[in-house]
Amino acid sequence: MEIKRRASGPGFVVLEMSGQILMGPDCQRIEQELEQLLRQNETRVIFDLSGISTIDSSGVGKIVSCFSRLKKSGGSLRLAGLKGMVEHAFKLTQIHKVIGIYPTALDASESFSSESKR
Repeated sequence: MEIKRRASGPGFVVLEMSGQILMGPDCQRIEQELEQLLRQNETRVIFDLSGISTIDSSGVGKIVSCFSRLKKSGGSLRLAGLKGMVEHAFKLTQIHKVIGIYPTALDASESFSSESKR
């Protein structure tokens, strides 16, 4: 799996992921990236999963764990670009009812803007 930090907007960071998110090194990599963001006081994060082709239950669990850690830090997590089996995994587990899922990273970033206007 590859993770790229894309140009972020005001007050949020986009992590663009590609490949597969499977138990082991992939999940550890996501956790390391999140740790680095939290050390930099970045607490509003978008995981752009449009490049992810496969995710297992450990990967789903790791993303839920990231959501929880960000929430405890006063931040939030958005997911973007889910398709195919990745989208199915999040809907099957009902996680889409807890974590905001958006068609694109741009849509997810706009949700941060509307959140701050409330």
